[in-house]
Amino acid sequence: MSEALRVAMVGHAFMGRMHTQAWKTAGRFFDLPRPVECTLLVGRDGDRAAQGATRLEWAESSDDWRTAVTRDDIDIVDICTPGDSHAEIAIAALAAGKHVMCEKPLATTLADATRMADAARAALEQPEPARSMCGFSYRLVPALTHARDLVGAGRLGEILQVRGRYLQDWLTDPQVPWSWRLDKDIAGSGALGDIGAHIIDAAEYVTGLRVSQVAATVQTFVHERPVADSASALGRAVDGSAPTQTRPVTVDDAALLLARFTDADGRPRPTTGNFEATRVATGRKNGIHLEVNGTLGSIFFDFEDMNTLQFYDASVSGTEQGFTRILVTQPDHPFTGHWWPTGHGLGYEHGFVHQVVGFVQAICDGTQPRPSFDDALHIQQVLDAVERSAGDDACWTPVGPGAAAAN
Repeated sequence: MSEALRVAMVGHAFMGRMHTQAWKTAGRFFDLPRPVECTLLVGRDGDRAAQGATRLEWAESSDDWRTAVTRDDIDIVDICTPGDSHAEIAIAALAAGKHVMCEKPLATTLADATRMADAARAALEQPEPARSMCGFSYRLVPALTHARDLVGAGRLGEILQVRGRYLQDWLTDPQVPWSWRLDKDIAGSGALGDIGAHIIDAAEYVTGLRVSQVAATVQTFVHERPVADSASALGRAVDGSAPTQTRPVTVDDAALLLARFTDADGRPRPTTGNFEATRVATGRKNGIHLEVNGTLGSIFFDFEDMNTLQFYDASVSGTEQGFTRILVTQPDHPFTGHWWPTGHGLGYEHGFVHQVVGFVQAICDGTQPRPSFDDALHIQQVLDAVERSAGDDACWTPVGPGAAAAN
């Protein structure tokens, strides 16, 4: 068996647990060219990191991410921390010759994302190239990958319209406690970067188009939130009364944007798009909706029915037209042949496993993992353009280098 790739993961909360599941599962269902080992788990608090390593079955723990970067026995650094630390860790790891996987969005600012993409390109020029990938896992849900395949095969014809929505409701209640995701300095943005980045990336992945201009608005509905009492995860005092201490919310609760597109070569396309990201859509828990309309057909995806894809074929007889429900669980559908018998379905966690598989395969093949840091930089440019547009009364705002000066 080939020598194992040894992984250090920085961060062990929700996303760290999900990545752990992926690292430990990938080799059990896919034939990886090299096995992976969960070698080092890093957290800010040494005791909690040690407890996390025991629970998640990592070999060792540390309270300093620099350990992961400097150790000779670490091959991959997986970054699952809040966005404000992504750039420092990723740039140092790449300079040290480590392969890097980093959760989205790439950074909290366009400047940091640009530095990270520059570092990723420079790392490919090292005698032993270090490769990097950004974690947009929804791309790898089989139904969305199948949608991309249908578009690529020309089954939709020329793409006319794209509409995407990512809807959650966990911030609807104004008594939900403040967290780091509500601090612009740590998170970069709110619903826009947290979930809007996902639906924009998914739309570009499926269509092969790139957002080139946006006209946008963002809104914060709750401007300050209570600080959770240490005795209650719900932010209530021990006696049941609401806590009086609050902290300001400095990010958006919801973002809406219109989009214009170019093709992969930068040529303008007549395609129109509209996107919505919100964490205050009462009743929506993780509603990801993507619809693409073309001259020959349409596709519609809903993550809350994630194993199916709705496909409309305009070329069939009028008596047979209508959206067809495709159950994306056949052995020849993307990824599904490695899992369960037809019809048994996959879940949220499987996209992260597919992400690990693609990353390891690219490292071993000497190819560029996708989405690359350059791909993620483009999404960061879109997020930046949305915020600039929203601050300028929803004008059409260019996306990309030099755009701020041009605007």
